[in-house]
Amino acid sequence: MANSDSCCSTQLIDGDGTFNVSGIEKFMKEVKLAECGLSYAVVSIMGPQSSGKSTLLNNLFSTNFREMDAFKGRSQTTKGIWMAKCNGIEPCTLVMDLEGTDGRERGEDDTAFEKQSALFALAVSDIVLINMWCHDIGREQAANKPLLKTVFQVMMRLFSPRKTTLLFVIRDKTRTPLENLEPVLREDIQKIWDSVPKPQAHKETPLSEFFNVEVVALSSYEEKEELFREQVANLRQRFYHSIAPGGLAGDRRGVVPASGFSFSAEHIWKVIKENKDLDLPAHKVMVATVRCEEIANEKYASFVANEDWCQVEEAVQSGPIPGFGKKLNSLLNTYLSEYDAEATYFDEVVRSSKQKQLQEKLFQLVQPAFQSALGHIRSGTLDKFKDVFDKALNGGEGFSVAANNCIASCKAQFDEACADVVIEQTSWDITKVREKLRRDIDAHVATVRATKISELISKYEEKLKAALSGPVEALLDGANSETWPSIRSLLKRETESAVSGFSAALYGFDMDEETRKKMILSLEDFARGLVERKAREEAGRVLIRMKDRFTMLFSHDSDSMPRVWTGNEDIRAITKTARSASLKLLSVMTAIRLDDNDTDNIEKVLEVALVDSPSGSAATKSITVVDPLASSSWEQVSSSKTLITPVQCKSLWRQFKTETEYSVSQAISAQEANKRNNNWLPPPWAIVALVVLGFNEFMTLLRNPLYLGVIFVGYLLIKALWVQLDVSGEFRNGALPGIISLSSKFLPTIMNIMKKLAEEGQNAASNNPQRTPSKNSYSGAPSSASSNLTSLDNGTEYASPLKDD
Repeated sequence: MANSDSCCSTQLIDGDGTFNVSGIEKFMKEVKLAECGLSYAVVSIMGPQSSGKSTLLNNLFSTNFREMDAFKGRSQTTKGIWMAKCNGIEPCTLVMDLEGTDGRERGEDDTAFEKQSALFALAVSDIVLINMWCHDIGREQAANKPLLKTVFQVMMRLFSPRKTTLLFVIRDKTRTPLENLEPVLREDIQKIWDSVPKPQAHKETPLSEFFNVEVVALSSYEEKEELFREQVANLRQRFYHSIAPGGLAGDRRGVVPASGFSFSAEHIWKVIKENKDLDLPAHKVMVATVRCEEIANEKYASFVANEDWCQVEEAVQSGPIPGFGKKLNSLLNTYLSEYDAEATYFDEVVRSSKQKQLQEKLFQLVQPAFQSALGHIRSGTLDKFKDVFDKALNGGEGFSVAANNCIASCKAQFDEACADVVIEQTSWDITKVREKLRRDIDAHVATVRATKISELISKYEEKLKAALSGPVEALLDGANSETWPSIRSLLKRETESAVSGFSAALYGFDMDEETRKKMILSLEDFARGLVERKAREEAGRVLIRMKDRFTMLFSHDSDSMPRVWTGNEDIRAITKTARSASLKLLSVMTAIRLDDNDTDNIEKVLEVALVDSPSGSAATKSITVVDPLASSSWEQVSSSKTLITPVQCKSLWRQFKTETEYSVSQAISAQEANKRNNNWLPPPWAIVALVVLGFNEFMTLLRNPLYLGVIFVGYLLIKALWVQLDVSGEFRNGALPGIISLSSKFLPTIMNIMKKLAEEGQNAASNNPQRTPSKNSYSGAPSSASSNLTSLDNGTEYASPLKDD
């Protein structure tokens, strides 16, 4: 690499044909060639060795190519191909100095590099300078003829070549005017063109189709240096704006954008070295493909590493980002614009294709973030809907009105939020996300709707339970002929009240009439079912209810006071009345009668079968009569309304009678015992017999009162034994068990009485040791003794009849 204050140059291809990749890359960076786009030109020079090519370029373009030292002899100065940037010429112009032809260093037969370098120059150059001596014009064996043949021959190897300008520079011009030299030169060029073998397609093609031929003459550099420099300065003016229309450069169809020049030149040289035909149009597409792909990859990598994108990508995972769409639009536009700026001069088809690929890759990169942003918007909108919807419902707003208003509001919020994340360059459709949100909202509304309706149903069911359960139970407990009409009236009244409120509440849910009617019917069925279940529960306890009613009526009088069996009550009539009331309860509980047309004769059947049934011989005579209760169903009553079957009624009544007979027998026993207790006097005949037969004994007692005191004491002792032994109670269970029980208790009772008498006498002696008993105290002793004898072990006392007298 050679550098100076005004120019920089590099060896593009060395003498061995090796392409200097690193050198050209460094050269392009230094001269900032990539920024030129298509606004650059390439000039190359060919000519015999030591013909002053480098000197001409240095003077013409202010380059610093190495020049031959004339004092050291004529020899090869430039090896391979060198490149430099012209200084002070617009547009940017690159100059290639080719190794001279016909050099002795390569020999006479080594013309391969000459042809390769000539083909390379024609492929990459807009203008080719052909340096030739003035004295060779018109000569058959001129030094430039092999060079021109080489140029025309290699031209055939360019597949669809572009039109190149050939600028013949006549060196060391003589006095012969240029107007006379140019026709001769053009004639020689045409002869050479005609003599070069051409493909069948170009046999008749004129030279002007391939080349723009220009001729210029320069004076001798050594003899007329000042004039030479002046002529070179004039020639330099022609290179200004050489690529403009009408400029020195020829057809620029195959020009490669400046950023791809190094790759293009390297590939062209590789194809030439492999001795292949060079397809310039295909090469142009290939270069565009490679460079556009490189640019696209660079932009993609830069986008991936962009700090703003990394922050957005990370932040969007945790929540929504304000201005998401604007940020991504800005980033995408920046990098796509940079791609367009760098690839604008490459083949349009290739450029557009690679741009589309870059765009798709970038879209694939940002799409997950876009979907995440949409997901956050959807979930956020759904959460807002839930909150707003709940507040609206809690505020007393109707369900359907609240749902419709909240859905419309949240839909508008969602669309507004989506507009903030939309990426303009994409055609991504958010319809699926919107539909998903709508499905989620509808599902939530349906869930809340079901919950609210369920709560509403539960509320009115609880109301019906509270309004029906207790009253129905009370009515069935006090069963009578008005029980079921009262239950029907209660059910109708409470059901109508509940249905009225329930129906009004359902209007807020915006449901169709059929569904509303089904729900109302379901509530009515619930109320009816509630009564039926309560009736079945009470039917299961009917025996207890019957016994309770029987006990209540049998054991209490009309004032609900406990009945005392004094002996004046008609137990048979009371029993019949109580049993009839229990039978009435049974008849009420046998079937459900919630419909106005529910009529039956169950009560009469039960009365006939259970109460008025014949007994004794009458039963024997009518044994052939069919039992009305020998059935599993009632007439005029469906099985669904049957609570207790006829057979079950018969069984229940039998069990009821069995369990209540004890109460009746107890009442009868109590009545008989009361009668016995009230009749303590013997019968009249016994009294007459006692008076007649005991007259003598009575007179004896009157004559001797002491006997009367002994008899009185004996009476007290017997009375005490009677009370202590509970003789009457022992004989209630039968005579034999009473005798056995009394015999076992007789002796201990005698001993107990004697012990108590001894204790009483001892206490009396200790209290009055000096006192002499008087007649009054003596006469009172039996009374005291009798009171002591009548005291029971358990603390109860028996009042003496004498004391009462």
